[in-house]
Amino acid sequence: MTPSQAMRIALFTNEYPPHVYGGAGVHVEYLSRELARIEGGAHNVDVFCFGEQHETLGNLRIRGVAPAVRFAAQDPRHAKLLDALVRDLAMAGAVESPDIVHCHTWYAHLAGCLTRPLTGSRLVLTTHSLEPHRPWKVEQLGTAYHATAWIERTAYENADGVIAVSRAMKEDVQTLYGVPPERVRVIHNGIDPDEYQPRPAPDKLRRLGIDPDTPIVLFVGRITRQKGILHLVRAIRHLESGVQVVLCAGAPDTPDIANEMTVLVAEAKLEAAAEITWIPEMLPREDLISLYTHAAVFVCPSVYEPFGIINIEAMACETAVVATAVGGIPEIVIPGETGLLIAFEPQGEGLPEPRDAEEFSLALAAGINELIRDPERARAMGRAGRERVLAEFSWRRIAELTVEFYREVIKGRS
Repeated sequence: MTPSQAMRIALFTNEYPPHVYGGAGVHVEYLSRELARIEGGAHNVDVFCFGEQHETLGNLRIRGVAPAVRFAAQDPRHAKLLDALVRDLAMAGAVESPDIVHCHTWYAHLAGCLTRPLTGSRLVLTTHSLEPHRPWKVEQLGTAYHATAWIERTAYENADGVIAVSRAMKEDVQTLYGVPPERVRVIHNGIDPDEYQPRPAPDKLRRLGIDPDTPIVLFVGRITRQKGILHLVRAIRHLESGVQVVLCAGAPDTPDIANEMTVLVAEAKLEAAAEITWIPEMLPREDLISLYTHAAVFVCPSVYEPFGIINIEAMACETAVVATAVGGIPEIVIPGETGLLIAFEPQGEGLPEPRDAEEFSLALAAGINELIRDPERARAMGRAGRERVLAEFSWRRIAELTVEFYREVIKGRS
């Protein structure tokens, strides 16, 4: 590759290790690594993130951005927005003439919108989620939610290219923001199958208070309405005896949902035949891989899920998946082959909560019980899941497709 073909790529993100709490952070971590490796390391890749990180790994540089000033907020819930805006200004001032500025979530979108005219770079966004489909964020942000929605809309209206993590997300950005279809490319999330693979470690489970010899029903995710965790907890009382439910659930959006989760788990422990272990902190990746490996069933009860990277993490570890048929999940989980999909009927437009919450919880329980009763079928689904991950969801291939899209955007064909 000649120097004229090499690109300066800047990734703007809230999350980056060690501050990762969702799929966007996982995405940027692995994508940046593979972008730096691709084509013999020809491209300069700079990651600007919220934090104190400062590291250079060859042609990959990570720079954490901390707020230089803090503003008083009319509502304490506005603080997160104001903090993001200050960091965005710092990012726009620090970046060095990129060819591509690639933004991830509303937290960094304003930085991209400013960098584009200031440097002449092309602006690319990845759709990890969309604010209009997350109305419950008002609980967390107050009226600042309306500002984050405006920032998001402005970014999509000005982006030179959009990467949708699923076909469902491509439809959403076209419908919600009028982005022309030729400007949107579907590129799925991925996984490192060498890292995420079956790794039995019964002693690790015992250290966490989990019996490796009892069938495990596993949930991994944040305590947020989007992930459907409360519906799963309500489903536990309908599970058969002889199983244990492990909830790796932390980082609650608000104190209210944290309290609601606490009450529901306490009630479930009193009423359910299944054993329940709630791990409220974010576990190290190696511990999660061990849990995925030992789980009989992984459950993803999300009510809104643009992609659902946790599903391919479980599948890579040869675990069958029971997941809601929303967003990008049906593009990952093949019903009857790698797991089961649970039908979801929302309350209405823009309200991604089930029309009948009890019916949804019963359906989740039925799907879990179906696979627990037939462990050989669940194991076969797990093996098929890993084969699918190896064939379809490699980060190296995703980086190649992303670079191709960058080049098209620079040439103005998108």
